Amino acid sequence: MSRRHFSIAALALGNLVIGLGILLPTGMMAQLSSGLDVSIGATGLLISLGAGVVCVSPPLVASITSRVDRRLLLSLILLWLALAHMASAFAPNYSTLLILRLTMLVFAGAFTPLAAGTAALLVNEDKQASAIASVLLGWALAIAAGLPLISVIAPQIGWRATYGLVGILAVMGFLALLVGLPRGLRSRPVIFATWLAVGRSRPLLLLLLITCLLAAGQLVVIAFVGPLLSDLTGATPRGIAVVFLLFGVMTLIGNVCASQLVLRWGAFGTSAVSIVCIVAGAALWATGAGIYPLMAAGAAVWGLGFAAATAMQQVRLIAAAPVLATASVAINNTVLYLGQAIGSGIGSLLFAREKLNAMGFVGLALVTLAFGLVWLTRSAPELFAARFDPETVRLLARVFDQVLERYLINDPPAKDQMVLHTELARFIVAAARSGERNEDRLANEGYMKLRSLGVSGRIAAGTGRGRRPAGGR
Repeated sequence: MSRRHFSIAALALGNLVIGLGILLPTGMMAQLSSGLDVSIGATGLLISLGAGVVCVSPPLVASITSRVDRRLLLSLILLWLALAHMASAFAPNYSTLLILRLTMLVFAGAFTPLAAGTAALLVNEDKQASAIASVLLGWALAIAAGLPLISVIAPQIGWRATYGLVGILAVMGFLALLVGLPRGLRSRPVIFATWLAVGRSRPLLLLLLITCLLAAGQLVVIAFVGPLLSDLTGATPRGIAVVFLLFGVMTLIGNVCASQLVLRWGAFGTSAVSIVCIVAGAALWATGAGIYPLMAAGAAVWGLGFAAATAMQQVRLIAAAPVLATASVAINNTVLYLGQAIGSGIGSLLFAREKLNAMGFVGLALVTLAFGLVWLTRSAPELFAARFDPETVRLLARVFDQVLERYLINDPPAKDQMVLHTELARFIVAAARSGERNEDRLANEGYMKLRSLGVSGRIAAGTGRGRRPAGGR
């Protein structure tokens, strides 16, 4: 194995550990509840509050550490996760465990996007997509294999020993990154002006709302799969593990199928089919509550669309605005965790009130609403859509960031920045369609275009303020 392949494998292992750390309470809620003498609803806060932390940590950590060596940063994050899990194994009470988890996730939540960006720095441009996919496979394995293993192991050895095992695995990931990653890897700084441009785009905001609703609806149920199966059907830990395994395997299958279908059906069609699978699975789970085979079948159908829908949301965001892809995909991840925090919080509340059957229907309502919004966007204009290869999309995003940052630093703020952002995006895409691929020339021409638009807008505004109405004195 070459040094580069070992580095990618180390990043994938790190992502697997991060996935296990974030998902860990989901796989052993009953053991945590009984071991800490708290309710299942209170245990659910480990998931919902944790998701809230993960929601805000990636952009903050990325902005603060943009100039820090990736090898050092990623290794320290895994070391922090290892220490937090080992300390959690000795937590004397629920409050201590919650504090340890939230402080751990402040940094751990940023690992996945940082690892994906680091993978792109390790390989040539034509291999970046496959390198990033390999790193993200770690999370998929955490769902497909990690959750079933946790749900089987935790009842046998207890939640404390399970925390310790994840801590040991994190130490292994720390050592792999320390040995495998080269020194001197640094990423570009985060430019929040581009995030503001996303926030002013209604089509992009609608797509982000779909992500939030999907995540919320799914986590109402997924965060409590174990306790729900146990209470509603009397499922044993092994039966719960089978459902987790079905869900995880079907998640992998759905993701692979979506990557092929999108070439034929496009992002909208593939996204719609994926969300239909989620809605159908949630409906089967809700209506079959109390019947183990029906709930297991619902989880399997649900899994087909689980990861695929998230991936297609990212594809649609990129297609809708290539120049904003860097920011829109990052915000999509943040919104995803926000939705998970909302959904698991709703689930905690319903479980605490023993509304177990209602949980399935609340989740179904939210994912159905998400599908309704997807259907409404079937004919929405994709203002900046173009058939660009992934590297050109990244080029356009970098140029947009550079131009916008330069303009905001050197020129007075425009009254209608949304118009300027739209026109800048149109100009860059049109230049790329004409064959221009030189990043410096695109950035300079884009800046001059933005300046001319800003100046003409200020002149027009000034003329409007100085003109007297006809017949005025």
